[in-house]
Amino acid sequence: RSLRLQQQYFLVSASLQDIIQRFKLSKPFSNADKNPDFTCLPDNAAVQLNDTHPALSVVELMRLIIDEENLSWDQALNIMKKTISYTNHTLLPEGLERWPIIMLEKLLPQLVQQKWPGDGDHRRRMSIIEDQ
Repeated sequence: RSLRLQQQYFLVSASLQDIIQRFKLSKPFSNADKNPDFTCLPDNAAVQLNDTHPALSVVELMRLIIDEENLSWDQALNIMKKTISYTNHTLLPEGLERWPIIMLEKLLPQLVQQKWPGDGDHRRRMSIIEDQ
């Protein structure tokens, strides 16, 4: 199970980094600092998730926009919501993959850092991470 999580994260992160790199190379810069206008990302890239396997795309895109591109949480959330769509045709709960928080803390600590200290309800609402 640990290997599967690592493989899923690798493919998700590599794909999103490629999307961002291509966007940065193709877009006119938004200001004198030569920073691309990331609010245009959803107009230039669409990420369709058709199952739970690539669901880490949600938190990884947020991480990349916040940590690597220095945008705020609210900006990143708005961009992510407009860039990523999700469809699932699995009806059985056992088909919906969930990850124990302890496994994510060990393997992908950058994805479980508290971005909103003291707001556990927010974390639970947004989470694809199983927190028991």
